Amino acid sequence: MRVGFFVTCLIDLMRPEIGFSAIKLIERAGFEVVVPPAQTCCGQPAYNSGERGIARDLAEKMLREFEQFDYVVVPSGSCGGMVRAHYGDLFGDDPELMGRFGRMRAKVFELTDFLVNIAKVELSPGEFAGPVTYHDSCSGLRELGVKSQPRALLAQAGVEVAEMKGCEHCCGFGGTFAIKYGDISTAIVDEKCENIHASGTHAVVLGDLGCMLNIEGRLRRTGDTTTRVLHIAQVLAGDA
Repeated sequence: MRVGFFVTCLIDLMRPEIGFSAIKLIERAGFEVVVPPAQTCCGQPAYNSGERGIARDLAEKMLREFEQFDYVVVPSGSCGGMVRAHYGDLFGDDPELMGRFGRMRAKVFELTDFLVNIAKVELSPGEFAGPVTYHDSCSGLRELGVKSQPRALLAQAGVEVAEMKGCEHCCGFGGTFAIKYGDISTAIVDEKCENIHASGTHAVVLGDLGCMLNIEGRLRRTGDTTTRVLHIAQVLAGDA
């Protein structure tokens, strides 16, 4: 079956290696992966900033490019959440678009949700030396129900997870929130970094690059040059 892979802006521009790791996992599960070359943004930044016209144009573009596939996989809870939870709001006044979106929506999955519930992968223990702690990104957790899936996959891969305090609390990124409310964002991510350190691990794993960049950036700016911040695709694919 054919999987349309939505790369996401941040992975494309900042950490393309995460995309390659995710594709590797999907292909290992027996699926053909197609990366539409003209894909761009899911529209979330525009939507969150009140630019509904721009967001809708991007949503229609994404729909045209991905509705043909058997599944659509997104290695980011925030982008996956934008598609599944908010495109309906943008298309609500157009029955034709809503019908097309409804058919595609059922096929859109965050990466770990896809690997567990659709691909039903069985991973073998790898060489990653744990333990790690895990950060649950807001959109993946609250809009897509991603919680047990990454932990189940890490367990299959033989990676021990030491849960941190407040693992479900925001990291302070929130897309444009970190720009508009820098002081509040910094206070939130400082608490997250404290909880990572208190977990006693030397690596934090997560499934959303926005959170990853915010946490890693704050760790480095406060002098922590050793704690690793890893996307779960990198760990599971053996690329960490």
